[in-house]
Parts: sequence; structure tokens; C-alpha cells
Amino acid sequence: MIPGSFSYHRPATLADAVKLLSTLGDEARPLAGGHSLVPMMKLRLATPEHLVDLHGIDGLKGIRRDGNNIVIGAMTTQHDLLASDEIAKSLPILQEAAALIADPQVRYRGTLGGNVANGDPGNDMPALMLTLGASYRLEGANGAREVAAGDFYQGAFFTALEPGEILSAISIPAPPSGHGYAYEKLKRKVGDYATAAAAVVLTMAGGKVASCAIGLTNVHETPLLATDAARAVIGTSLDAATLKKAAAAAEAIMSPAADARGPVEYRKHVGGIMVTRALQRAASRAG
Repeated sequence: MIPGSFSYHRPATLADAVKLLSTLGDEARPLAGGHSLVPMMKLRLATPEHLVDLHGIDGLKGIRRDGNNIVIGAMTTQHDLLASDEIAKSLPILQEAAALIADPQVRYRGTLGGNVANGDPGNDMPALMLTLGASYRLEGANGAREVAAGDFYQGAFFTALEPGEILSAISIPAPPSGHGYAYEKLKRKVGDYATAAAAVVLTMAGGKVASCAIGLTNVHETPLLATDAARAVIGTSLDAATLKKAAAAAEAIMSPAADARGPVEYRKHVGGIMVTRALQRAASRAG
């Protein structure tokens, strides 16, 4: 189908974009990569009267280090993440996940900010943001505020973003040197959302897990942080019994929808398998 008519705006600064969204109100939508919004417009599931294109705002792009944090502009693309030496050195799990998102054409256009901001439970990056302890900078007519990724997701396509606000940057504490990481994703075909996926970031000491965080993708209406599963592996060498216990703890908080990717019990089962695989691979990388 063809989208309905709309007015197009291309602000040059973040302040201009915020002013436009504030002035135009509920009938305006920001445009980042467009991979979620444009298909919805074509299906007439979204009919904004105004599109505010963020591509002309240089301040929303780029990757930089700020002390122990890696700060990534919201309009930084998945391809930019894959090409970044800083990300390869400090946050390699982002590159592993970005390489599993859709296909190269989508990755050249799709942005990190768009992926984390719209609250789609199928998107890959939100669970990584929970796992890494990220925070989001939100800017609106009343100024800027920082919101932890763990407080941002409130339901499917429902987030802490207030009307007129823009997610402008993502700040991620750099994990310690020698950390282990893995993102395991099961999908039906290239370009599909995950049937289930798990992110793991951990450290090892003396052959045992010293710290661990586990994030889950597309097994609930929001991304999940599997705190009980992570707690179950602390102080262990990830023996078979511990891995089984961690997988069960992760499955216990899953509540996926039954859809073309499979029934609920199947999706929870493979979710547990993704947790097991991610833990094992992360531990093999830790040093």
C-alpha cells in the first residue's frame, strides 16, 4: 500500500527537532532508520501528519569514549557499529548482535537509537542494553534527562519516552578488560526477528564466574534481564547442573507469544538453550 499524505521536515539541529515535535504534537513522528515506521505507514497502521527526519543532525551521530563510558549517538547505524574500532575493543557484543540484524541493506540504514527507542520486543539491541547497564539520554522541550535502560521499557511499543522527546544518545559502561560475551539468536531465516535470543556478559576468576548479566530478546512483551539466572552461575564453573539451573531460571520469567515462530513452550525451551549456549561461549572468551 501507499502511505497517507504527510508534511516532511528536516531539522539541522537537535533543538530544532525538539521544537518541531513539541509544536506539532501527537501528529508528528521522528524518522530515524524508518524500518519500523515506514512499513507501518504503508499499511496505514501509522498515519502521522508530519515526519521529522533526524538524518540532518550531525550531533546525533558518532561513537566516543567519555571516561569509562562509551557514548553512541542515536543516529549511529548498525553498520557504523560493525566498522568501529572502539566498539570492537570495548563492546564487541554489540558487533556480534549487529551482524545478526536483518541483512546488510538494513544495517546500513537502521540506527541504534531507532532499534532501542521504539519498544519493539523483537528488536535485538534492547536486551543488550539491559545486559550492559546502559542509560539513554532523552531530550525534550523541558530539557534533557537520563533514564536507565532497565526503566525504559514498560510494555510492547510502550516506553518512558514522553511526547515530543527524542532519544539522543546511549551511554554504556565499558566492561572490564578480559570479559566474556556472547549473543545467541535463533531465527527462522535471514532477516527475521529472533524466535528467542540471549545476551551474556561475564567475568571469570580462578575458573569460576565472578560476575554475570543475562538479557533475553523476544520472549516477553519487553526485553528481560534474567537476574536469577545470572545469580545462579556466580561462583560456579558452569558445570552441567548449573547451566540447567540457569536455563530453568531464565525460562521461568519468559512469556512469549505463540506465533508463526512456534508455540509458547517451544519458544521458552529454545530460549533456555540460547542462555546455555551464550553462557558457555562467553566463558570460553573470558580471560
